[in-house]
Amino acid sequence: MANEAIFLNVSELDNRQVEWGSTSTVLKGTLIVLADDPNKGDIHRSINTVPLGFSVEEKTTDDTTKTSIGVKVRGDVDAVADGTITLGRLVVPGSVVNTVAQAPTSLSGVGLTYVLGRCLETASDAEVVRIRLMLG
Repeated sequence: MANEAIFLNVSELDNRQVEWGSTSTVLKGTLIVLADDPNKGDIHRSINTVPLGFSVEEKTTDDTTKTSIGVKVRGDVDAVADGTITLGRLVVPGSVVNTVAQAPTSLSGVGLTYVLGRCLETASDAEVVRIRLMLG
């Protein structure tokens, strides 16, 4: 994988456990989104997915005993931008794996369903940008 997030200001209160049903390998910092069941996560692959947070641990395909992983839901992370993002704007999962994108100006069709957090700086496409997570 690529574009894994970097964690800042880590606190145990910022993490939640998510059930893991996928056979995919997960690297620390991977964006995790809601899968087909409540509280079940999967790797972010596309837009219009409900974010659960960024993984705080790794899981390999041969580790069949691990049924849940920790995800970061609050705090600051450095993530990769998918397109330009303006300071202070809300962000959502991007169209490229493990990226974040600026939320549309009008959230009428989407509401807050896909909002991951708020951008703490201005970013250009593929630049690392500081995000304040607002998921937990």
